[in-house]
Amino acid sequence: MLTLGSTPDNPVPPGGALKAVRTEDGVELRVAHWRPTTRLVKGTVCLLQGRAEFIEKYYETVGDLRGRGFAVVAFDWRGQGESQRQVADAHKGHVARFDDYRRDLKAVEEAVLRPLMPYPHIGLAHSMGGAVAFTGAYEGWLPFSRIVTVAPMVALRMVRWPAGASALARILHRLGLGRRYIPFGTPTSIATKPFARNRLSSDPVRYARNAAAARAVGAGAVGDPTIAWLAGAFRTMRRLRDRRVAASIAIPALVVGAGADPVCETRATERFARLVRGAHILVLPGARHEILSETDAIRDDFWAAFDAFVPGTVVESTRTAGAYTDA
Repeated sequence: MLTLGSTPDNPVPPGGALKAVRTEDGVELRVAHWRPTTRLVKGTVCLLQGRAEFIEKYYETVGDLRGRGFAVVAFDWRGQGESQRQVADAHKGHVARFDDYRRDLKAVEEAVLRPLMPYPHIGLAHSMGGAVAFTGAYEGWLPFSRIVTVAPMVALRMVRWPAGASALARILHRLGLGRRYIPFGTPTSIATKPFARNRLSSDPVRYARNAAAARAVGAGAVGDPTIAWLAGAFRTMRRLRDRRVAASIAIPALVVGAGADPVCETRATERFARLVRGAHILVLPGARHEILSETDAIRDDFWAAFDAFVPGTVVESTRTAGAYTDA
């Protein structure tokens, strides 16, 4: 039975619904849906998680969006959260190929977004989710009228020698080792590591809240990625950094970079965003990788930019939850 986890500092937003969605290649995804807490509806925001994330981590963001008049769709990518795994060890952050994320989003679009959710449909994508969103915009299958990306994964800063790491990942993958952890990888979730010198947030309260949520979901908060995931990530980032690819992306986009991001390379993000037609770039000083889990001041700046970029279309909502069950 599908569930949404709850901890004392991170309760499940009320009024939600859950649905199991099966992709075209037979992978079952956990999908959650909420209506706005306002009478009038501006549209739907679909959350695209970063690697190793899970729905429970976004409860505060869900509330922020619902209070702004947006319905919300959140789902776990294959291989993380409570969505189906394709390896025996549920702690591994694994995907066979990055194109499988297209299958996941397509399944959510067909089963939830198009039949159930009010338009316009907008994407809010973090880190890896941003890389998937921009890939979809380039290839023409992204189901959103506009996107907001938060610290999108265009280049990695936490890898000291990216060219060498990319080459090694390709070699190991070709040797048939794609399902193994990256070298020195462990099943420990990055979200549960000590606050001191963490890469994700400078807010100790939100960091502790997310750590408790990660411990509560157990293997849902996956550990390090597999070699196949890393090889796919490098291939995707290398493609996005191609000037011809970036310049051909025309979707309206707000790109929000973290000024003190130790995970993704913000300067590469800025260079990429300047090439994307219709993109606006904003870098928030002092923010670490997870801007949506940062201090109030940083989050306030983010939401001010979001509100200016995503006004929505106000309509009376007549959509119902269909076959959904209460979360």
